[in-house]
Amino acid sequence: MKIGLYFGSFNPIHNGHLVIASHIANHTDIQQVWLVVSPHNPLKKSGTLLNEYNRLYLVKAAIEGDNQLKASDVEFKLPKPSYTIDTLVYLEEKYPDHQFFIIMGSDSFYNITKWKNYEVLLKKHEIIIYQRQGFPVIDTLGGRIKILDAPMLEISATTIRKNIKEGITIKYLVPDSVREEIEQNGYYKK
Repeated sequence: MKIGLYFGSFNPIHNGHLVIASHIANHTDIQQVWLVVSPHNPLKKSGTLLNEYNRLYLVKAAIEGDNQLKASDVEFKLPKPSYTIDTLVYLEEKYPDHQFFIIMGSDSFYNITKWKNYEVLLKKHEIIIYQRQGFPVIDTLGGRIKILDAPMLEISATTIRKNIKEGITIKYLVPDSVREEIEQNGYYKK
């Protein structure tokens, strides 16, 4: 099976993430998109992160009933911080019948030379890049790159967390199931 790996903190997951994942599942030959919840991205500060199990639960709530999307906690079992190359090695050993593709925004690809063993990543794995405004893909660094124009919703998890702290609604930014869970548990209020 062709699996697209969409890595993220998903802090919290929002409709922008879901539009991209769904678009890739429906407009490429990827058969399933796994939303891989990263416990700790080595390029981000972890201080504002909701507990990874709570973030995983929010992802599961967001995609419930969609068989093309799957929430993945694979990085919970691996050493932290999470490095994409290590996750891919683990997944390839565990699921030898699957073919894994990396999904990322052009903003992430812009920083790929900061990633652990990025040269190996580019050589071994096809990368599906969705265009982000202000980050054109000019040089593919010799990687197997597929650039996709996916519909973009300019929503950020940072803005959502800020709205929650300020008592501003996040309705229409996240699925109702995610909003209800955040409100019931008081997530991101501190």
